[in-house]
Amino acid sequence: MRRLRIAILAGEMSGDILGAGLMQALAGQLTAVGIEAEFVGVGGELMQAQGLESRFPMERLAVMGLVEVLGRLPELLLRRRRLAQQWIAEPPAVFIGIDAPDFNLGLEGRLRKAGIPTVHYVSPSVWAWRRKRIFKILNTTDLMLTLFPFEAQFYLEHRMPVSFVGHPLASLIPLHSDRAAARAELGLDQAAEIVALLPGSRGGEIKQLAEPFLQTARWIRQRRPGVRFVLPAANRRRLAELREQLSRYADLDVTLVDGQSRRVMTASDAILIASGTATLEAMLVKRPMVVAYRMAPLTYRIFSRLIKSRFISLPNLLADQALVPEILQDEVRADVLGPLLLRALDDRAYRQLLDEQFLAIHQQLRQDADQRAATAVMELLTSRGRL
Repeated sequence: MRRLRIAILAGEMSGDILGAGLMQALAGQLTAVGIEAEFVGVGGELMQAQGLESRFPMERLAVMGLVEVLGRLPELLLRRRRLAQQWIAEPPAVFIGIDAPDFNLGLEGRLRKAGIPTVHYVSPSVWAWRRKRIFKILNTTDLMLTLFPFEAQFYLEHRMPVSFVGHPLASLIPLHSDRAAARAELGLDQAAEIVALLPGSRGGEIKQLAEPFLQTARWIRQRRPGVRFVLPAANRRRLAELREQLSRYADLDVTLVDGQSRRVMTASDAILIASGTATLEAMLVKRPMVVAYRMAPLTYRIFSRLIKSRFISLPNLLADQALVPEILQDEVRADVLGPLLLRALDDRAYRQLLDEQFLAIHQQLRQDADQRAATAVMELLTSRGRL
């Protein structure tokens, strides 16, 4: 069987999820036409389980913020230059960059100049800030794959080849999630009020948000002693960091879970969550949430001047309205977050509204994204004579 070499790169956990699904779908579609896929690049455990030969740990690319990246810039530039040199010397049939636009778009530009077709999976937030990046994308990328429909419309307006594929999680997660089953699997009390705490998957996010999230849990517990808290850790490193944080909160009834963040969200009645892809999962399991984010003050000052969007969380962006609270920077405090979480627990009309809105968005995003993305890549390969 003929082999086809595909280069693919993800920079963080959410990209690893998308990459694994795309790899599996691509391998299946290629096998159907008598071709065996060979994947090289950078990815996490999920992509490696699909056969990826990862050149270095994906964690080396996960850097949070504008200021924080400066200390890692020499390493990042060196890694990107070496990848470009390797793939220009031994060209893959296509390069697929998943998210991580600051790293991937530069790599895509070098590879495209060398005649290698390039795909970018997950649109940068060009509709929200740094809109002039569209011109860089036009010069570096042959095909943009978007997760959300409003993104595809933006690219069509700029005559960029684009395909809206939907979000894989919308197909993976059932339209109606089973709270009782999730609690049984986690060994949680079926009758308890449960709040999930998700301060993020990156070390920088844990540093910024774990403390105020645990302080908020204490604030709620003092007012409602029966509430229980569940805290999932994204990986072993985060597990150790969170266990150390919890050692200072012995008075709280917090269940620390290794992974299983989606199951924890499904088991909960309300969620306190860092802004990011996890807010999409919280929306898809139909749970009320309070979204918070905090970053280094200088980084925030820079971002706040650049961002044009009204919202930061995916539920609000997709609904184009303020469905869930968004709390930033100095407002990320227990006396602000606590009352909002109690409202999420107690306001039945609000919970019903969220459930209806979240369900409508879920159905819109349910497009079998893995297969649609793979089909779009196959069409590009066919048009370039690579199949």
